[in-house]
Amino acid sequence: MLNSFPMNGFVPTKDAARARAFYEGVLGFEFISDNEYVATYRAGANRIMLQKGATLEPLQRTIVGWEVTRIRDVVAELTKRGVTFERLGMDWMKQDDLGIWDSSDGSVAWFKDPDGNTLSVSEH
Repeated sequence: MLNSFPMNGFVPTKDAARARAFYEGVLGFEFISDNEYVATYRAGANRIMLQKGATLEPLQRTIVGWEVTRIRDVVAELTKRGVTFERLGMDWMKQDDLGIWDSSDGSVAWFKDPDGNTLSVSEH
């Protein structure tokens, strides 16, 4: 039923100003609004809501990811913008020089936002 509607992603942040610089300045999301609880950005047809005042430590798994085309170009551009892609160091998960893992289901690369939340880009 909900598959025809845009989705809102919620990302916790302890430092809203630093998160805004990253999501708006580095990732290039369009700023929509800001209030005492959330800062809202447009990401394609979807919205990312940065939840202010987070008190929990970031989860040790991906919380938001983007399906991209030409993942190598996307990762290279984000790297130029200052994004550092994670090197997971697992023998069974060989990542290339950009940090992209090619699995049987597609390719994925992980990075963290300023709060330590794990984000990803993937191509399937």
